[in-house]
Amino acid sequence: MTKAGTDAVPFDALAVGSEIQRRVGAKTSRDEPLARFTTMRVGGPADLFVTAHNRMELRALVRFARTRGLPHVLLGRGSDVVISDRGVRGLVIQDRAEGSRIDGDRYVAEAGVPMARAATETQKAGLSGLEFGLAIPGTVGGAVWANAGAHESDIATILESADVLLADGTEARLPAAELALAYRDSRLKHPGDGAAEIVLAATFRLLAASADEIKARLDDIRRWRQAHQPLGLPSAGSFFRNPTGDSAGRLIDEAGLKGLRLGGAVVSEKHANFIVNDGKGSAADVRRLGDRVRDEVERRHGVRLEHEVIFVGDWSGWPWPEADGRTP
Repeated sequence: MTKAGTDAVPFDALAVGSEIQRRVGAKTSRDEPLARFTTMRVGGPADLFVTAHNRMELRALVRFARTRGLPHVLLGRGSDVVISDRGVRGLVIQDRAEGSRIDGDRYVAEAGVPMARAATETQKAGLSGLEFGLAIPGTVGGAVWANAGAHESDIATILESADVLLADGTEARLPAAELALAYRDSRLKHPGDGAAEIVLAATFRLLAASADEIKARLDDIRRWRQAHQPLGLPSAGSFFRNPTGDSAGRLIDEAGLKGLRLGGAVVSEKHANFIVNDGKGSAADVRRLGDRVRDEVERRHGVRLEHEVIFVGDWSGWPWPEADGRTP
């Protein structure tokens, strides 16, 4: 997920949508509800919404927004984000660029490829290293951006390079060593004063292994997730980053917060670092509950948890009065 241009010129959704359709050839929609495009199933409308179906469209749409100074947000599978009930001002570009191929011991994937698909495609090819991707609900682009990880592995261990749209609009293939990959972090998260750098594709270097053995590891990961994570309910994934040498889930659990509810948002009984939506929750419910959990953990343990989720859209004036409900 990448956002940019928040101080841009006033946004005319009708005019911008018409120009996108004329210049890029991509269909747009105005006031598009975003909840269905997120794993948390919350969020208000985008002023303007467009889907990039391939790398060329993604590049063209980002360049279009940048050259016109338009506020824009890049959205993958909508995991790891909580979109405001007020929605998102400007343009939301949904990344569905999903080309992929096997090249010897390398797997090359466009940014919109789901990580779970990457795990199964490489398994069938007899390539090991991406098994943990089965537990990542997002896309390749988002995984590189955040150095996503699970099951004692992460992107940094297998990434060879990333094709990136740089701040100046040019493209470059950057070696993994130049991305400053760290725990749930990379240089891509820190654009500074310039435009954000956008992942267009990534190349992973993997190891040859028995497809059956890899499949067995994937099955183990599936079973573990079913036993330990609330897979049947909407969530954004892990809500807080793990503090150094500790676990956010353990701290929340030991604070006695499993099952804590605010509105339609609930701290999962299965995994304390998941906030789930019972189907009636709002983004405000989710964020308010997260704030309550963070404050209580700090009070009990003296540790201030950091969010792993990203709050997207119009959150101005937060915290909102509870009486304001879904539409502050």
